[in-house]
Amino acid sequence: MANITRFTPFDDTFDDLLRGFFVRPVSFEGTATPAQFRVDVTENNGAYTLRAELPGVKKDDINITIDGDQVAIGAEVKKEKDVKDGDRVLRSERYYGKVYRAFTLGQPVDEAATNAKYADGVLELTLPKKAAVTAKRITVQ
Repeated sequence: MANITRFTPFDDTFDDLLRGFFVRPVSFEGTATPAQFRVDVTENNGAYTLRAELPGVKKDDINITIDGDQVAIGAEVKKEKDVKDGDRVLRSERYYGKVYRAFTLGQPVDEAATNAKYADGVLELTLPKKAAVTAKRITVQ
């Protein structure tokens, strides 16, 4: 059953929008979802390839952890103060802070052979799959 709600054009979000337009930038502090970044994951026979957009992040501020078939990427965008004396900020829309994404892949990843490149705001991870251990059948004599 679908929930039906009445549309009210003058609720708090509309007031926040107008307040942000005329006084300050719109703030999204009330949202519960953490900041995320866009990721593409592809797979072939031998490896997974992951491409993540991390604009404005220095490569020293990227943390990658691999645990079996789980891959986690964390990064921090640090705010650099470039406001001169006498200037005032009229609008600031860029995100500053920590971002985090975690994935569970279909097979365990070989951590030793993993390769990471970061260029032009795009992180590219090559995650080779671990060789599958085949079960050995033992004959009883």
